[in-house]
Amino acid sequence: MTTAVSIYWFRQDLRLTDNPALTAAANRGDVLPIYILDDKNAAPSSLGGASSWWLHQSLTALNNSLDGKLACYKGDPLEILSELCKQYNIDQVFWNRCYEPWCVSRDTTIKKELLDADINVVSHNGSLLNEPWAIYKKDGTPYKIFTPYYRQTLIREQQSQALPKPRLSFINLKKTAETKTEELGLLPHIQWYKTIAENWQPGEDGASQLLQKFLDNNIDQYKKGRDFPAINSVSKLSPHLHFGEISPRQIIQQLTAMAVDDNSEHFKRQLVWREFSAYLLFHFPELPNKNLKPAFDHFPWQNNPQWLQKWQQGQTGYPIIDAGMRELWQTGTMHNRVRMIAASFLIKNLLVDWRLGAEWFWDCLLDADLANNSASWQWVAGCGT
Repeated sequence: MTTAVSIYWFRQDLRLTDNPALTAAANRGDVLPIYILDDKNAAPSSLGGASSWWLHQSLTALNNSLDGKLACYKGDPLEILSELCKQYNIDQVFWNRCYEPWCVSRDTTIKKELLDADINVVSHNGSLLNEPWAIYKKDGTPYKIFTPYYRQTLIREQQSQALPKPRLSFINLKKTAETKTEELGLLPHIQWYKTIAENWQPGEDGASQLLQKFLDNNIDQYKKGRDFPAINSVSKLSPHLHFGEISPRQIIQQLTAMAVDDNSEHFKRQLVWREFSAYLLFHFPELPNKNLKPAFDHFPWQNNPQWLQKWQQGQTGYPIIDAGMRELWQTGTMHNRVRMIAASFLIKNLLVDWRLGAEWFWDCLLDADLANNSASWQWVAGCGT
């Protein structure tokens, strides 16, 4: 009897635990696990420098957890998937859904082309608590205000258990065009990332350890402590969440096992804010570039290049702004409250277009997420939700 063989395409879900599409592929039979660095479709949302470093480390960790079986490719996913399906006689491809506009467009095209070639495509939700199309107002339109959206998520809250790591059996690779992680060209030639590397452990194990450390030591002061940048009371899980090294369901499950108080509820609220950003981007795909409130299209931005550069380099002369911007450059992150202050200063004091600030954050942040970055900058600017 011939064993079924499937491709599993890793994307923003670089983990084995609570990975619904990977589990489905494993339950069907042998798996060819792949990662594709899409250098054709991702131009509008190409990785920033800090994110590229993180992705390299995360893929290395993932490959280790797969016993070196991860096949990496660089190019057009449709061409690569089609060729692999022919080469290995594969009739089913699995992936977890992505929600950025360019990903939705790309995946729709790929799915149609594969189905036309008699190759089935199975997709799952591996990164959100609720699909963006699952929650609407009574009039059938999407929410633009967070609090009523949050209430709806509480009404819909499901207590489904996170999936365990699946038992995987792999196919034997023939001589193909896959590359090693280091050959994807994600690491910059100049090693500016050394200070960043000292502060982070990308990968599924790093995410799990960081969550446990936060729950053991810091969550009991989260509600008040998160307002004070000098206090270490935030989770720092956002880059792990962005790359899918941990799922929100895993986090919620851990929170549910604890005594419910204001600290855990406020942390849950921040998880849902992440969901709300993805929801907004899905329903308003021009969010990264276009004001949600059209009145701001006529705002008289000054866009002084010298001031923008001073802000980027942490040379404004305002200590908390400069501290945050230097922290961003040296560690790849910035405390959320300082992000708000630094963004507000650029927009409302220097009158620099929010899109220029979002572009700088995109390049410097380890947790650069198109939905979060765009929605948060528009929120600070007053032109968004």
